[in-house]
Amino acid sequence: MHFVAMLAFSMPGMEFGYDLGLTLLSLAVAILATGASFTMMNRAYRSWLMLAAAGLLMGLGVVAMHYIGMSAMQMSSSISYDGLWLSISVLIAIGAATTALWIASRESSQLQRLAAACLMGVAVAGMHYAGMRAAIFTVAPGTDMAEGSASIGQTALAMSVSAATFLILFLALMAAMFDRRFAVMAEREADALRASEERFRSLYQDTPLPLHSLNEDGCIEQVSNTWLSLMGYSRDEVEGRPLINFLTEASARQFRQQDLPELIAKEVLPPRDYRAVTKSGKFLDVVAAAKVERDAEGNFLHVLGGLTDVTDRKRVEDALRQSQKIEALGQLTGGIAHDFNNLLAVIVGNLDLLRRRLPADDLKANRLVESALEGAQRGASLTQRLLTFARRQDLRPSAVEIPGLIRGMADLLQRTIGPQIRVDTQFPLHLPQARVDANQLEMAILNLAVNARDAMPAGGSLKISADEPVLPSGVNDDLRPGRYIRLTVSDDGEGMNDETLARATDPFFTTKGVGKGTGLGLSMVHGLAAQSGGRLHLRSCPGKGTTAELYLPVATKEAEDRTVVTKSEPIAIEVSSRSLTVMVVDDDPLVLDNTSAMLQELGHVVLTASSANDALIKLNSKPKLDVLITDHLMPGKTGLELIKEVGEHLPGMRTLLISGFADLDPSELQGVLLLRKPFSLRELTSALQRVSSSAPIIPFARRART
Repeated sequence: MHFVAMLAFSMPGMEFGYDLGLTLLSLAVAILATGASFTMMNRAYRSWLMLAAAGLLMGLGVVAMHYIGMSAMQMSSSISYDGLWLSISVLIAIGAATTALWIASRESSQLQRLAAACLMGVAVAGMHYAGMRAAIFTVAPGTDMAEGSASIGQTALAMSVSAATFLILFLALMAAMFDRRFAVMAEREADALRASEERFRSLYQDTPLPLHSLNEDGCIEQVSNTWLSLMGYSRDEVEGRPLINFLTEASARQFRQQDLPELIAKEVLPPRDYRAVTKSGKFLDVVAAAKVERDAEGNFLHVLGGLTDVTDRKRVEDALRQSQKIEALGQLTGGIAHDFNNLLAVIVGNLDLLRRRLPADDLKANRLVESALEGAQRGASLTQRLLTFARRQDLRPSAVEIPGLIRGMADLLQRTIGPQIRVDTQFPLHLPQARVDANQLEMAILNLAVNARDAMPAGGSLKISADEPVLPSGVNDDLRPGRYIRLTVSDDGEGMNDETLARATDPFFTTKGVGKGTGLGLSMVHGLAAQSGGRLHLRSCPGKGTTAELYLPVATKEAEDRTVVTKSEPIAIEVSSRSLTVMVVDDDPLVLDNTSAMLQELGHVVLTASSANDALIKLNSKPKLDVLITDHLMPGKTGLELIKEVGEHLPGMRTLLISGFADLDPSELQGVLLLRKPFSLRELTSALQRVSSSAPIIPFARRART
């Protein structure tokens, strides 16, 4: 613009040209200053200070271009400048450049950018003419214009600059077109990338899996909505915080010291178990896995990981392990109880026989025998508890009126728990009867009352109540749907923590002091409930007492009498006036000899057999047999199988089954008398009396086969 405008400048009688070097320098200064200014404004970080610096640089570049171009003029005069107009020209250049840069750097429209270009052009022209107004030409006499350095004419220079300018403008226009096209393509790609990232972010956040991404320090960058729902936090409370902040101390230490370094080193972390803590303070068992993501150049991007809530699965696994443990303990205790019953049968039987042979005036010997018998009976009671826990005790379920049973044992309850504890009972009217063994239920209630008493050393209250819940299907896996009687025994004692509550029904587990408990009380109650078709449910909290709920099936009809010989009938022991021929079958020699000795003491003729097959062989050679007494569990054939086979040949044969325990269906015992081990001489006498009156004596003879 400068050199074209100088075509309009003329001085009468004076010709002038331009120094080529200074002319090119003025062009270079203008181009460099303008390019530097736009470069500064194209940086990502912009500020008013940056704008002022870029405007100052461009304005001074335009001013320098003008005055260097003036210095390039070759003429017979010297040039000086008016200070005021020179300052005005500088201010116009700087102000116009700053304003144009500000408009161009904004997200402006094409019209606004055109206005900025016009403003810049007018301002440059204004600066030029203000600079020319400041110029003062003083003619130097005697100056030879023909001499001096090489120069170029004013018209030629103007035409050259104009041509170069239009060429530059054309090239700039073409570059702008391509730049615009590339900018549009880049914008489209950026929009597509943003849309893809948004879709990924939406997919990531809305996935049904609890996912998270971490930075290299283990801090959370993003989480899915499912992750937030699982942990109970909002997004602002999670993102930016370390993952270990949401784990227990032990799990956080494991992740920080072991798993995170392994993950960074190997770039993959196989599933690991952790304990997470939700916002509400609830603990979750989770399994976490992770993988390191890198870009194409191998630079670290983030860690992608996820959580799997396995709390319910672990609870089920723990319950299964507990059930298997209880089942294994039940089998073990059941087997021990069976063998122990055999030993007790020998001890009780021999002590009973010894007592009959002691002189009545030998008080010391009689007292020793009585003490031994009492100890044996305590052992038998312990064995019954073991059998109840193992669910192998022979129960006599019947229709039991719960309120009447509790009222009948009120005095016993009060004496058991003492005067410091108040007993409150609450039963609804017309409560149905429960199907359960009444004697075992009394023992279970006493066990629960004793536990409550021990939990209230300073006294308190014991509440016993019952109701009739109806359980629909799917509510409880341990109970069939239907009507139940729920007997509730609750106290306001010390209570139990979760660890103690989880082991409360384990056999031999007790929190009482040495000698103050066997650890079989709740085990027996649990076994009774399970064997009766119900369940025991315990609730407890430290300082708030314990509640035991015993679910029992409702009795729909009277229980069938299974004809079990009880131990409550006082029978006089006398030598029988009529001698019976009795065969005793037992695989244990001690029990066999003891039972034979007791029968002989009663005056009967005894035949023995060590197995069912041995008994069948001896029955063939014996013309007459009055009673068959057999153990149940024996090698080869059981006692019931022996009785059934004998019954096929002689339906009227009198039989008596003796056993410490038996996993027998009640229907299998129909018509068979059962005497539990250990038994005394008195109980054996009662059983024989019932057997003798059950059917006529028929000689044994093998039925002819057809």
